[in-house]
Amino acid sequence: MKRILVAAAVVIAAAAALAVGWGALHWAPDRPVEALVPRWGASPSRFVDLGALRVHVRDEGPRADPLPIVLVHGTSASLHTWEGWAGALRGERRVISMDLPGFGLTGPAPERDYSIAAYVRFLAALLDALEVRRCVLAGNSLGGEIAWQFALAHPDRVARLVLVDAAGYPVGERSVPLAWRLAAIPGLGWVTTHVLPRGLVQAGLEGVYGDPGRVGPELVDRYYELSLRAGNRAALQDRLRYLGAGADATRIASVRTPTLIVWGGADRVIPPAHAGRFAHDIAGSRQVVLDGLGHVPHEEDPSRSLAAVRDFLDAP
Repeated sequence: MKRILVAAAVVIAAAAALAVGWGALHWAPDRPVEALVPRWGASPSRFVDLGALRVHVRDEGPRADPLPIVLVHGTSASLHTWEGWAGALRGERRVISMDLPGFGLTGPAPERDYSIAAYVRFLAALLDALEVRRCVLAGNSLGGEIAWQFALAHPDRVARLVLVDAAGYPVGERSVPLAWRLAAIPGLGWVTTHVLPRGLVQAGLEGVYGDPGRVGPELVDRYYELSLRAGNRAALQDRLRYLGAGADATRIASVRTPTLIVWGGADRVIPPAHAGRFAHDIAGSRQVVLDGLGHVPHEEDPSRSLAAVRDFLDAP
């Protein structure tokens, strides 16, 4: 046991030394939210105060819509990931998106609680603040798990559910993006909150897209700069403690909300086989697998992924 502990200490020390030397070339301190708002928080963005949390929100389209569409992003993303869907829908529907606590311009939760239960409470409070009683709820990855858990906790508030490459079942460690794995290494916390190579962000995005050629400079800029928002990298370390556990997977079969399951056929983060598991467990659900698209099909190809959603929303 002593030899194992010594070997582990040597590995961590070596990794830390390497990271510090490497970090000299990629030093990236936190940026205050005020410096990021002009580029990433301009109109139609606004901020909603929920206690000590100032939430970045976009609320677009006709306010008279009796059933708004609420969009919830995944880990390390932001409300901007839904721009394609929001742009196509806001002429006819009220569309609401937000930066979850720990991500985007919203930034870290004061209590540092990034459990799914905490996110469900957050979403309920935000919908109350926006005076949304009932909605169509869509979520990707982490946002997908928040969505189905919210539908279980508040079934009267969700008319329809759209799960886009949603989390919920256990996933293998090898599917976790490299940047997240680095952030979770014990002893490297300080380094990973002060160092961020832009190339690592680009590589991460290319890994979640089915077609890496769709990853352009502006997309990398967005993910890179919003990761630097003060407190977000520390929040990611806190969030990763919950990643991929699948502790509540047995509850998925209790979902009774009409559900559409949309999946990228080339998803390397959460395998397409998980789409079939959701379809099997949620009675009466529909499943659409989009060949060639990756973990964020709504962002990679908004029009193709939204077509299935429109059919679902128009169905009786």
